[in-house]
Amino acid sequence: MNITRLKEVREDKDLLQKDIAKVLHITQVQYSRYETGLRLIPIDKLSKLANFYDVSIDYLVGNTDVRKPYPKSKFKN
Repeated sequence: MNITRLKEVREDKDLLQKDIAKVLHITQVQYSRYETGLRLIPIDKLSKLANFYDVSIDYLVGNTDVRKPYPKSKFKN
């Protein structure tokens, strides 16, 4: 899966791949593979990216063009 929006949102914030790799506690090479679709992104990393960029996971994966994240649930476990 090629998630082109990963690169888009990263560049919107003027960040480098190595900057985001540090946030995710992975190598720059591993993050690069996420951006290019050579490696699937684990859901925990995808969730962390969505929170970091203040967007929804659906936005990152291209299911919606609305950047705004969903409201937090009142029913947290």
